[in-house]
Amino acid sequence: MSKLFGTDGVRGLANGLITAELSLHLAQAAAVVLGHNAVDGGRRPTAVIARDPRISGEFIAAAVEAGLASSGVDVYDAGVLPTPAAAFLVADLKADFGVMISASHNPAPDNGIKFLARGGKKLSDALEDAIEAEMASERVRPVAGDVGRIQRFADAEDRYVIHLLQTLPHRLDGLKVVLDCAHGAASGCSPEVFRNAGADIVVIGANPDGVNINEGYGSTHLGKLQSAVLEHGADLGIAHDGDADRCLAVDHEGTIVDGDQIMAVMALAMKDAGKLKDDTLVATVMSNLGLKIALRQAGITIKETGVGDRYVLEGMRDGDFSLGGEQSGHVIFAEFATTGDGVLTGLQLAARMAGTGKTLKELAAVMTKLPQVLINVRDVDRTAADSDEGVQHAVREAEVLLGETGRVLLRPSGTEPVVRVMVEAADTSTAQRIAEELAATVQERLSLEPVA
Repeated sequence: MSKLFGTDGVRGLANGLITAELSLHLAQAAAVVLGHNAVDGGRRPTAVIARDPRISGEFIAAAVEAGLASSGVDVYDAGVLPTPAAAFLVADLKADFGVMISASHNPAPDNGIKFLARGGKKLSDALEDAIEAEMASERVRPVAGDVGRIQRFADAEDRYVIHLLQTLPHRLDGLKVVLDCAHGAASGCSPEVFRNAGADIVVIGANPDGVNINEGYGSTHLGKLQSAVLEHGADLGIAHDGDADRCLAVDHEGTIVDGDQIMAVMALAMKDAGKLKDDTLVATVMSNLGLKIALRQAGITIKETGVGDRYVLEGMRDGDFSLGGEQSGHVIFAEFATTGDGVLTGLQLAARMAGTGKTLKELAAVMTKLPQVLINVRDVDRTAADSDEGVQHAVREAEVLLGETGRVLLRPSGTEPVVRVMVEAADTSTAQRIAEELAATVQERLSLEPVA
C-alpha cells in the first residue's frame, strides 16, 4: 500500500507535506509513469492541469508544470476549474493524463495533488505505487526542442459548460435555484451552467480570495444555503465543496437532502428512463439503511463498496453500472462523467424536478432516513478493530439487539489512529446509546495511551 498516496491522491498541509520540491518530484515521476511509459510511437506526452482557487495552488501548480515540462511533457493549463472538469478535459482533449491541485473540502491551509489517467479516470493503486517508486529513480532530463511546452487551455471552461448542458433531459425554466459554491472551483462555471439551463439563480459563496475556500460555505456548512433558500423563496438549493465533485441539496422548506436521498431520486429517475443498468445502484457501506429499503421496494439492488469514490468507481466498472455515489454527495453518472461531479448532479436533480413538476421534498420522500450516529474514536489502534475479540463481541451483541431495524459499522481510518463507529437504529436515542457504548469499548480495548 502506498505511503505517500492516500485515498484521493497526495494531500496535506501546503508547505508542510505538500512542498514545491515534492510537487516537482511527483510531477517528474508522473511524467515517466503516466507519460513516457504510456505513450506509443515516441510522440511527446500531453497533460491537463487544473486547480481550485486556494492560494497555495498557484505555487504548487507552477512546480507541477515545471516538473512535467522539464520531463518532456506538453502541459495545458486549464486554470481554476472543478476536479470533474479536469477529468472531462483529459478525455475531451485526448491527453495522456491530468493533474488536479486541490484538497477538496479541506480548509485553505491544506492542498493536494491528484493524478488522472488517460480518459480522465482515477489511478489504480498500482499506478500510484509506480509513481512513488519512480521518485527514487534518475530524472528524465530532455534538452533543446525535446522539453515540454506550457500553454493556457483557453477554452477549457467553455468546453466543460457545453458538455454539462448537453446532459440535460429538461431545461430548468421556472425553477429558482440558490447555488453555494464554497468560494471554490465552481464559483465561475456553476452559475453559468444553471443560468444557461434556464434557472433563475441566486449565488452565494462565489467570491474566492485564495484563503476563504470552504470557510462557512459549501457542502460542509449548509446553514447559509438553508437561510438563502428560505429568504429568496427558492425551489432548490445546491451546495458544492471546494473542488465541486460533491453536491448536497436543500429543499424549498430548508431541509437538507443528502447524497443518499439524491441517489434515491436519481436511481428511480434512471430506472423510469430505462438507463439504470441491471436496476443496480453502487453505494458505500456508509449509505443509510433507509436507502437500501426504499430501493428494494422499487426493485433496485444496491451493490456495496468500501468508503471513497474511487471504490465506488471500481464497483461501477466491475459491472458496467450506470449510477453510484456516497452519502457525502459524490454522485457518479457513468454516461457523462468518470468521477463525482457536483455541478452535473445538481443539474440532473433540478431537471428531475422540472420534468416531473414535483418539489424536491416530494421526490426525496421516497426514502425514509434511519437515525444514524457516527462517533470518531481517536488515539486508538485502528489496525486491531477487526481482530480484537472484545470489540467484536460488543459488535455482535449490538447487532442482535438491533435486528433488522438497524446496523453497526466499525470503520478504521485509512490515515489516522481513528476508528469510526457508526450505528443506525429505528430511533435516535437507541442509535446514540449503542454508538456510545461501542465507542467506549473501542477506546478501552484499543487505546494507544499508556496505562497509568
